[in-house]
Amino acid sequence: MDKLSIRGNGPLNGEVRISGAKNAALPVLAATLLTAGAVRIGNIPRLRDITTMVELLQTLGTQVEVAGRGELVTGTRHSHSVRAPYQLVKTMRASILVLGPLLARFGAAEVSLPGGCAIGSRPVNLHIQGLKAMGAAITIEDGYIKAHTTGLRGARIVFDLVSVTGTENLMMAATLASGTTVLENAAREPEIVDLANCLNAMGARIRNAGQATIVIEGVHELHGAQHRIIPDRIETGTFLVAAAATGGRVRLLDTAPALLDVVVDKLREAGATIRSGADWIEIDMQGRRARAVSVVTAPYPAFPTDMQAQFVALNAGAEGFATVKETIFENRFMHAQELQRMGADIELQGNTAIVRGIAKLRGAPVMATDLRASAGLVIAALAADGETLIDRIYHLDRGYESIETKLARLGADIRRVPGRTPSAQVHPARKIG
Repeated sequence: MDKLSIRGNGPLNGEVRISGAKNAALPVLAATLLTAGAVRIGNIPRLRDITTMVELLQTLGTQVEVAGRGELVTGTRHSHSVRAPYQLVKTMRASILVLGPLLARFGAAEVSLPGGCAIGSRPVNLHIQGLKAMGAAITIEDGYIKAHTTGLRGARIVFDLVSVTGTENLMMAATLASGTTVLENAAREPEIVDLANCLNAMGARIRNAGQATIVIEGVHELHGAQHRIIPDRIETGTFLVAAAATGGRVRLLDTAPALLDVVVDKLREAGATIRSGADWIEIDMQGRRARAVSVVTAPYPAFPTDMQAQFVALNAGAEGFATVKETIFENRFMHAQELQRMGADIELQGNTAIVRGIAKLRGAPVMATDLRASAGLVIAALAADGETLIDRIYHLDRGYESIETKLARLGADIRRVPGRTPSAQVHPARKIG
């Protein structure tokens, strides 16, 4: 199992390009099951989760071909299975996103209950209740969600809780349902908008994506299309925080600063000077130590839960103290214990972390517990004295493309220590199916 060796090496400086958003690419890949036509998708990041989704689509009979760096072409004309097996679904929670498309197009689906990061309960009941409201018969047997329908129909669905994957799944299913579906208290994330844009390019009729109420008018069938994945706002935020934690100056290219307003505001509060254009953003700490900033996670457009661990790491070495309150997941402070191994002064009180900054963290052996916790440990290691060895970095490979290569370009002293099993990636310039 690979590890990362990082030695604190002063401020990060330079520029790097941001990859496509994993959380946008995964639902778009699932959406290709809705049509027999070819869908060409650009700006696909090279990540373990993308590999898993491609393997899942292939298991369902989808043909997937790499058309160039960061570009895939899918075709489901010969899809032959509606069963998403446990072996694949257990490693990635986003696998649940094939449920709605399979049911809508083929009238049946068998999807294993999902796995993924151990960051707390993320029940699938919202997906199931919504599909039942649209006319599906659903049971859970032997660890599988088994769904059947003679035809989905439009419905008014009100989410008890805001759910990103729930919104995506039901929005995809509704594109082929008869009549109109209204999703209320829907998620508003940019990735929802990106999926809707792709579906509309395929012939769907979706209005108000990005708002709390989404309206979908069902159509008889969807067709092939071309779509480019939006930049990864969480990768962008992670690199910005890494620069802030090390007192550096970093410019990020091929990104979308407009998707990060609340994160940028918090970094300015921490003492950063930030400039941006339509597709770039630059942070400059001028060698200064960051000030601690308090945050409260909440659904978009508020502060993202996927940036919480990075700000805990920033606060651990900042001036002053701050509170970080997690309102989305109940088990997302597992990185706190690992940061404490590096000398961090963190006190947990329920869903709040009280962080008192210290002058300098110390390198130590630590273990990644989930994707974003991994990013927080990397940031802490970059700002620490001595060597930090981060174990279980397969979590990082799920969500950050070539993170050690990008950080090395910024001057970081970072290297991958190979383990017994190499990280999985989508290999370029060959057919995958």
